[in-house]
Amino acid sequence: MSAGSAPVRLPAVAGTFYPAHPGHLRTAVERLLVRTVDPVSPAAVMVPHAGYIYSGSTAGKTFAASDLPQTLIILCPNHTGLGARLAYTASGSWRTPLGDVPVDERLARAMAEAFPALEDDPVAHQREHAIEVQLPFLQVLLGEFTFVPVVVGTRALGELEGLGRAMAGAVAGSKGSVAMVVSSDMNHYEDVQTTRDKDSAALDAVLHVDPARLYREVHERRISMCGSAPAVAALFACRGLGAHKADLVDYTHSGAVTGDDTHVVSYAGVRVFKGLA
Repeated sequence: MSAGSAPVRLPAVAGTFYPAHPGHLRTAVERLLVRTVDPVSPAAVMVPHAGYIYSGSTAGKTFAASDLPQTLIILCPNHTGLGARLAYTASGSWRTPLGDVPVDERLARAMAEAFPALEDDPVAHQREHAIEVQLPFLQVLLGEFTFVPVVVGTRALGELEGLGRAMAGAVAGSKGSVAMVVSSDMNHYEDVQTTRDKDSAALDAVLHVDPARLYREVHERRISMCGSAPAVAALFACRGLGAHKADLVDYTHSGAVTGDDTHVVSYAGVRVFKGLA
């Protein structure tokens, strides 16, 4: 990268979570973008972020059921522990085998001005896979788009609500349409029945667009939903924008692929509908 050039976030999991070859990747994504319900224009979607062999079908069905705009906020958890508690990228682009996706600098600036706890910290994003795996779906689905990537490494409810309010304000103040994408898997490494019971409680809160209830269910029931914090923040934003209803597009778990029902990770695809004007 030459001096003064815009930063480019390079792929961290191409060839492991998804194909590294551009043609193979595009073909894989096209096969996963299966429409099972009529598409809507959502305020937000929640999609899983495991390897495509495990969760790609759920992600693909959810994206195919969503008429997304060309400006997005994509939130994910911090799996690596690196970087700031609340980290976004203010400029530059993200690269996948399908090309580069630019950061929406205007929207990023509006969010940071509304919520100074957000830090421009590329370190938090360098090895984090949970946003990266969503980009090829969006590149195939939308073609060109811009986005603001946000790694959520805090579980403090007040900070999550503050982030949600900032996103709602930035979305409402944007000249064009903006949607949120939450990258999250559901419960981890328990048997199928336990996982379904825990996920049912968490998903009921999500489907009722109730961030405080989701926060409470996850903590009280010890649900290992890795993206619960970004989901809580996004639900606060959706509430602030008038949303009150969501639906479940797809739900599955890793045992459907591995054949092992004793130690699974589960995946859900959700659409949050826009509030009535």
